[in-house]
Amino acid sequence: MRFRYSLFIILSMFLYLTSNSIAQETDSDGDLPSAVLGTATALRGESVNYFPEDPKASGYIVTPDSEGEKPALIIVHEWYGLKLRIKEMADALADEGYVVLAADMYSGKTGSNSAENRALVKESLSNPDYIIRNLDAAANYLRSRDDVISDKIGTMGWCYGGGVVLSYGIGGEDHEATAIFYGELIDDPEKLKHIGHEVLGLFGEKDGGIPPSDVRKFEKALRTAGIKNEIHIYDDVGHGFFLWVDKRPETKKSATDAWQRLKDYLKRTLGD
Repeated sequence: MRFRYSLFIILSMFLYLTSNSIAQETDSDGDLPSAVLGTATALRGESVNYFPEDPKASGYIVTPDSEGEKPALIIVHEWYGLKLRIKEMADALADEGYVVLAADMYSGKTGSNSAENRALVKESLSNPDYIIRNLDAAANYLRSRDDVISDKIGTMGWCYGGGVVLSYGIGGEDHEATAIFYGELIDDPEKLKHIGHEVLGLFGEKDGGIPPSDVRKFEKALRTAGIKNEIHIYDDVGHGFFLWVDKRPETKKSATDAWQRLKDYLKRTLGD
């Protein structure tokens, strides 16, 4: 299938990692969510078995406080699996007005060190059909809910998850948004033309595994394929600059700008 080769490329590039042309950062007065600052309070969502094929795949679902139908997001974790920080990020996105499902791509498993994380990534990406079925099930679960606008579903992911959502945009069921945070890339316009919506991609200039030259090739391929996109490379930061600002305070400016760009993008693609 067309996404199998894409995921193979992601795997081979990902194992190298331990992480538009360059534009000026936008001025943003938006504060970062507590999820990336390490100050989030207790989770308010719940576990959900959204994928009947794999009962071990336990996702995390959280909804906005307000009533009525909402757009929805499927978010995909980093290489360590569905841990607390991703669930906290789901809560933060629910605060922005989205029904959020954090998918579990590892059948309940998580890693606690680089070796374990790398093994989980390798195992996961060796079965691309499972990944697509998993995310299709996540999308179908959201569409079945009374509180979700069925034609307003997007995906986003970080690192491993960023590459996965890009491949899902190519090979999965139709959806309305793909936001990639420093995920592995595909620069074949023939593959990318299967994406049916605008793509957001946010990257770090000092990312050793996804250098700016690769990002520019990706951007060029999107343009060639006729895919609307917003691609941005942040000066002076590397891989993983967004989710862990509490551990990397020097990334706060870039992360704040990325958060505002993400909110604007989701409003454009999933808003009314």
